[in-house]
Amino acid sequence: MIWQSLSATIDKSARRSSEMPTKTTDSDKYKDTMRPEYDMQGGVRGKYVKRFPQDVVMVTLAPDVAAAFPDADLVNEALRVLIKAAKKVAPAA
Repeated sequence: MIWQSLSATIDKSARRSSEMPTKTTDSDKYKDTMRPEYDMQGGVRGKYVKRFPQDVVMVTLAPDVAAAFPDADLVNEALRVLIKAAKKVAPAA
């Protein structure tokens, strides 16, 4: 009876030690997983940033909204109409 109890305890301990997670080293954590065809060694940070004026706000449109507005001018025009309509309905205090 004591032998069975001791044996069960040893089996549980052995299982727990094998189930414990291994310690992750920094070299494993930051291992390069990028595919060779996506080599970014020649990349330049901020290469195109000067193309946009400082007062430009970039937003991402949902696909259905983007389909309705093929360019920025039409988006701006629609927003101006909406702003004008909102001011007529509820004038600012």
